[in-house]
Amino acid sequence: MTDPALSLDRVSLTLDGNAGPVEILHSVSLEVDRGQTLGLVGPSGSGKSSLLMLMGGLEAATSGTITALGQDLTAMDEDGLARFRRDNMGVVFQSFHLIPTMTALENVATPLELAGHRDAFERAEAELEAVGLAHRAGHYPGQMSGGEQQRVALARAAAPRPAILLADEPTGNLDETTGGTIIDLLFGLRDRHGATLVMVTHALELARRCDRVVRLRDGRIETPEARAAE
Repeated sequence: MTDPALSLDRVSLTLDGNAGPVEILHSVSLEVDRGQTLGLVGPSGSGKSSLLMLMGGLEAATSGTITALGQDLTAMDEDGLARFRRDNMGVVFQSFHLIPTMTALENVATPLELAGHRDAFERAEAELEAVGLAHRAGHYPGQMSGGEQQRVALARAAAPRPAILLADEPTGNLDETTGGTIIDLLFGLRDRHGATLVMVTHALELARRCDRVVRLRDGRIETPEARAAE
């Protein structure tokens, strides 16, 4: 039996709010198999995005253990987490987080350059071509539509060929048609690179395309028994 891509053991998250501590996640345990696609769904405020951030080491758990590709993320410092993400993870946000002063090609090449790849720009060109934006390589984010910017963000996430892809509402700022194109590209990148994909979404039809769906409510994974009791 192979190790899971991601494993969370009794993970909790408490953040400081204006009125005191706020419990975001409560003793969440979850495993994601290598190569699996997992959809995280649930109402707003249920903890979906926070759970994704914990998986990516972008937020520190208050308690519990998070293991990714056999490495304990909760035991790493910030530098160790940054190196692990650089070498193993691609993250796609609802807001594209492109660098406005860089062209599309430079945005995609940046993580490859940071990882020391000598063929960074060649690989970046290939990824832009894969998302249909080879003709936009020399354009800046401000010169592109929202859908084009999200495609650049997808190419940037996929360029290092990560073992794990994390996507937080990747179609949230896009119209239905453009969003559908982005999702097709996201699953295509997953298939091309064999990555494990974890995606937060409000769209149930999108979640159904995943191998598995996990529903969160009030910071806990909702069981079938709990749903049946409603």
